[in-house]
Amino acid sequence: MLHTLTKSRQICEPLTCSCFQSDVQFTFPTTHQSSSASMANVTRRASIATALRAAGCVFAEDEARLLLDAANHPDELNRMVEQRVGGQPLEHIVGWTEFCGTRMSVGPGVFVPRRRTEFLVHQATLIAKPGAVVVDLCCGSGAIGAAVSDVLGNCELHAADIDPAAVHCARRNVEPRGGRVHQGDLFGALPRQLLGRVDVLLANAPYVPTDSIGMMPPEARLHEPLVALDGGADGLAVQRRVAQGAAEWLAPGGSLLVETSETQASGTAGIMARAGLLPRVVSDDDLDATLVLGSPDASAFGPESAPLRGLS
Repeated sequence: MLHTLTKSRQICEPLTCSCFQSDVQFTFPTTHQSSSASMANVTRRASIATALRAAGCVFAEDEARLLLDAANHPDELNRMVEQRVGGQPLEHIVGWTEFCGTRMSVGPGVFVPRRRTEFLVHQATLIAKPGAVVVDLCCGSGAIGAAVSDVLGNCELHAADIDPAAVHCARRNVEPRGGRVHQGDLFGALPRQLLGRVDVLLANAPYVPTDSIGMMPPEARLHEPLVALDGGADGLAVQRRVAQGAAEWLAPGGSLLVETSETQASGTAGIMARAGLLPRVVSDDDLDATLVLGSPDASAFGPESAPLRGLS
């Protein structure tokens, strides 16, 4: 059950579901007796799955189980099914998503972390050591920093976002792990005592070109905040600001890790080079994930990986 949202995110980023309203109503059994209650539950799940499948949900049966598990009352179940059939992201409805094998809180109006972004976490944990100062910039739900913290077991974690809804959600994921969440615009949100101390700076900044927003799946463009999607005319506007400000915040040997797309990777690398960072592009074909790592110090990448040079 935990893997349902992961499977859906891996196939369609995010889930796709047509906007159509259903008149189907679902009721819980009124008694707890034996086989009749069990049969009622099976019938109810099948009815929900039928409605979800008609709405275009790829994993209708799995989603039906998730909605049944999440609902505490028949009225709540009816409302949740109507929301899903109407096109709202399943993660927003049930209040969580699986990310790096852990349930992370999400909510309406908050960017849902994608499966591909697990590659960013993996690369960060190859670089960071226990006790590292980790900053999750443009943090959204805070899932990236939280997942890195889980792997390291011990780090000084900070997360920041400009959107109040994201900050509220991130606190549910970051603070139980001992981290702090700050609200504000990029580095302006961070406490000044972090200057020159950040070992790993993570930035899943928006990188969708403005003109491409309208081609995104409805669940993203209608239910996730524009500030988390729109990367400006070429998709790299926020990345430029991150790269330009990174050097003074990074510790000696520190690294900036930025998620980008395969087609934008050379542009992202060039941005880092112009900001005085040595860039390296890494990718994972299985996750369809591309990152650019940048550091003032080539040794930050390790002996087996050479940074790109000659970019301007």
